Amino acid sequence: MTPLFRRVRAVVVTLLALALVATAVWWFTRPKPVPVLLVEVGHGVVEATLSNTRAGEIEACQRTRLSTIIGGRIDFLGVEEGDRVEAGQVLMRLWNADQDARLAVNRAQLDTARKRVQEACAQADNAEREAARQTELFQRNFISASREEQARTEARARRAACETARADTRTAEAQIDATATDRQRTVLIAPFAGTVAKITGELGEYSTPSPPGVPTPPAIDLIDDSCLYVKAPMDEIDAPKIHPGQHARVTLDALPGKVFDATVKRIAPYITAVEKQARTVDVDLEFVRPIEARGLLVGYSADAEIVLEVRENVLRIPTATLQEGNQVLLYRESDGTLEAREIKPGVANWDYTEVLDGLAAGDRIVSSLEREGVKPGARVEPENDGRATR
Repeated sequence: MTPLFRRVRAVVVTLLALALVATAVWWFTRPKPVPVLLVEVGHGVVEATLSNTRAGEIEACQRTRLSTIIGGRIDFLGVEEGDRVEAGQVLMRLWNADQDARLAVNRAQLDTARKRVQEACAQADNAEREAARQTELFQRNFISASREEQARTEARARRAACETARADTRTAEAQIDATATDRQRTVLIAPFAGTVAKITGELGEYSTPSPPGVPTPPAIDLIDDSCLYVKAPMDEIDAPKIHPGQHARVTLDALPGKVFDATVKRIAPYITAVEKQARTVDVDLEFVRPIEARGLLVGYSADAEIVLEVRENVLRIPTATLQEGNQVLLYRESDGTLEAREIKPGVANWDYTEVLDGLAAGDRIVSSLEREGVKPGARVEPENDGRATR
């Protein structure tokens, strides 16, 4: 073996050792694939929807906060909180014995006035008959003209007294009506059938009506919980898109997972401005099946989703997979890397976005965008095949 051959062999062995070391270093220090979750692009339903900007709430179709017109001591309290009442039922009455006494006086005065009518009108009838008889005698020249005139004057006076007595009767009746009206100021009557939600005051306490401009709790808060609806505040920008009759879905924090079908019933004709919050328009939604809403409590917070448009069997992707610039990260099976792909979106909501161009059915895109290292060109390793989630 010549010295030259030995030197060449030594160089080759050294180079091979260096190559093996470099390969080992690259192998152990190479970047590991980023684990990702994939979702397959497929067909389905996509809806364009609007949601309320602030929490809505369950409202009663009829609700009244009753207060007496005048103040006074509570003399009768016929209900308790939670009681069911009928329309016309007396709920509360203030002390009104003075008005009862005045009403008794008025009724006695009416009775007296009616008796005076009987007396005065009977005398008037008799005087008119006598005047007619005197006129007949005058025509036969049995009495003088003055005597006949005196009889007719007496008849007119008696008739006037009769009419005055009748006027007194009407006055007495009006006084009774006035006293009865004053008496009603001390009584609270249920204007409709419902449930007593709240009572302010106890038997024997003094009830005070609300002065103008001064908010005072009502004596009785009455609600008709047999008819409920949802009041949801929508952003003013979305108001022109909302119309009566549109389908909507209602969810409640108190009943997670339960969805109520509803329709738009009314859009408020004005914008509500709440300090430091968005300007909104109130939208009333009625339940499609009111029987499902029975038992819901007035005041429950509610979220409403109004359906503007529905697209059937269109290519769609989860909206959460869409990045800024309408881009998604497409998984390339050939080399296990990610490609930024721009799409043309169509109808969209919080769940799905319609794809008009840029993807095909069966493509798989990344849904775990929040993970570190997930970006275009990254080498990834799918944690799922993406075909189980649609």
